[in-house]
Amino acid sequence: MKGWGCMKARTGKLTGSDHLAGYLFISPWLIGFAGFTLVPLLVSLYLSFTKYDVLSSPVWVGWDNYRTMFTNDERYWKAVKATLIYVFTAVPLKLAFALLVAMLLNARMKMIGFYRTVYYLPSVIGGSVAVAVMWRQLFGVNGALNSLLAALGVEGKISWIMDPRTAIWTLILLGTWQFGASMLIFLAGLKQIPSGLYEAALIDGAGALQRFRKITLPLLTPVIFFNLIMQIIAGFKSFTESLLVTGGGPFDSTLFYGLYLYEKSFKYFDMGYGAAMAWVLLLITALFTAIIFKSSTQWVHYESKGK
Repeated sequence: MKGWGCMKARTGKLTGSDHLAGYLFISPWLIGFAGFTLVPLLVSLYLSFTKYDVLSSPVWVGWDNYRTMFTNDERYWKAVKATLIYVFTAVPLKLAFALLVAMLLNARMKMIGFYRTVYYLPSVIGGSVAVAVMWRQLFGVNGALNSLLAALGVEGKISWIMDPRTAIWTLILLGTWQFGASMLIFLAGLKQIPSGLYEAALIDGAGALQRFRKITLPLLTPVIFFNLIMQIIAGFKSFTESLLVTGGGPFDSTLFYGLYLYEKSFKYFDMGYGAAMAWVLLLITALFTAIIFKSSTQWVHYESKGK
């Protein structure tokens, strides 16, 4: 039997019982995927073509939900606009700040583990109710920001979260503040860059900016690519910040897509419309992800490329 097992390992051929054992081992995942992902996905696709309020049976309406969404729902386009502003502002700021902090924390210093933990904390607690309350207090009429401005001689107090011109920027600042996860990934990428490259550049007289442009950025592009994809997806799904800090106001200026989807589905019980919104969001996210993947051949550099 031992010899037969060795023979099978050398030939790489598997029997039917081997396949059955493999499927048995992955069956918990398959059951979970089918029950909690695939089936709900298909049900939501069906519901997106119906009028459904949870209390009564779905009524088939065809493309009506999608037509209403694109042609007769002003709040929908406000949600799209607010979400796009947030994604294309908060994501670049978050990644830039995360990279800056990662480079600072990549240096050898005392208590470096403590500093890394402290800078990661905002990402752990950033979506909590406590942080939302704190953010409302910071940017309220009598908040810390207005107190600081008054101390500097700036007159006039405003509620930064209730002014349509500034409300979205408070959420962008909150999103940027939660840079810890991206920072750790950047830090791991920086540690993979051979120190010999920097030493050779120093010998050649390269300055800090040149070393960053010629060594750090090119070798870090795979990590930047990964972080960009993950943060773009997370940005389009943003919900907690809008719900807890501003409630989507004022005048829907911070009505994120996820919040409007939630309101339609669970506040107005228009589940069919909410399902249609969810599928459009999926397609929008997939489109931007595909564009980034397509463009990555032009700016992402892999060490093994061309070998």
